[in-house]
Amino acid sequence: MPKINGNEIRPGNVLEHNDGLWAAVKVDHVKPGKGGAFAQVELRNLRNGSKLNERFRSADKVERVRLEQKDQQFLYESDGMLVFMDSETYEQIELPSELLGERRPFLQDGMTIVVEFYEAEALNATLPQKVTCKVVETEPVVKGQTAANSFKPAILDNGVKVMVPPFVGQDEDIIVNTETMEYAERA
Repeated sequence: MPKINGNEIRPGNVLEHNDGLWAAVKVDHVKPGKGGAFAQVELRNLRNGSKLNERFRSADKVERVRLEQKDQQFLYESDGMLVFMDSETYEQIELPSELLGERRPFLQDGMTIVVEFYEAEALNATLPQKVTCKVVETEPVVKGQTAANSFKPAILDNGVKVMVPPFVGQDEDIIVNTETMEYAERA
């Protein structure tokens, strides 16, 4: 595995550190007035979700891990486990539903997502950036209400509340950005 310097760590990198696999969540480069510069890195453990703040000097070497990404199709959920199938080999894997966190409601039947593997172990799952949802409840469209930044609350078919522009009505399909959990555009 390639070793990188402590000042080359970027958010999203996966590192082998303290006998565990960690994802860099946030990286701040600090140059104190006295002493050498360092990177203050917030790490999240890929196996148990625990967090860790660590300082890496530029001379420190860390192992950067490359995860293999595979497309998996979502089949169903049972007992808090999400079941996915590899579309090429038809092998099924199970991942805990907590892995998706607050984005879990956006996972739809038959949806293809990217699952990241380290050797044969599934560690992480990423939803598509944009998902189409139906608005089931919102205030009615008011004529003439086209102020620049006026948004109104709406409830989607998956139970998630998002803010939508005033022209979006009930029973309309919209596209939601799953990274920011916000309205992106009309479908």
